[in-house]
Amino acid sequence: MRKWNALLSMGILALLLVHGIAGGLQLAGLLPGGSLVMKVLAWVMLGLIVLHTCIGVKLTADTLTACKKSGASYFRENRLFWLRRVSGLAIMAFIACHLLIFTGTAQDGIVRLHLFEGMQLITQILLVASIAVHVLSNIKPLLLALGVRGFKDVFCDALLVLTVLLLCAGAAFVVYYVRWRIF
Repeated sequence: MRKWNALLSMGILALLLVHGIAGGLQLAGLLPGGSLVMKVLAWVMLGLIVLHTCIGVKLTADTLTACKKSGASYFRENRLFWLRRVSGLAIMAFIACHLLIFTGTAQDGIVRLHLFEGMQLITQILLVASIAVHVLSNIKPLLLALGVRGFKDVFCDALLVLTVLLLCAGAAFVVYYVRWRIF
């Protein structure tokens, strides 16, 4: 099950890269919005996230059952385990906010988005931050589950790519916020 979850994670990360780059370019006004392909890919990514969440809930339940049977929870020693779960829950909450903000209504071929004020900007920055925490805390187990040996180089490369992507996504939200306020 962990191998399937790792493969789902790789699919989600690939779609996140495409979604983040295209969405960032759209928010910055450098790419026209409303692409059907982008919408389909976003909904496919959401479906993969739901599957990933279901597997994560099952694995968490198995872990909690094993802890209960052993009589020792080792809560403090498992801080990373709980950080992964809490960041995943935060992502789910912020994805809901993301959908509410960026799922617009089409009128005469023009997509009109919902209000994008300070609170919406904060939720989107928190979405990017929670994705960063979740992905960075799960890279090592992901690489191990995929059988990557000597993962230090791969880890550093993945860390660099994800950091740049997430910083650019956060910057795109800020640029969009500024454009929303000025125009």
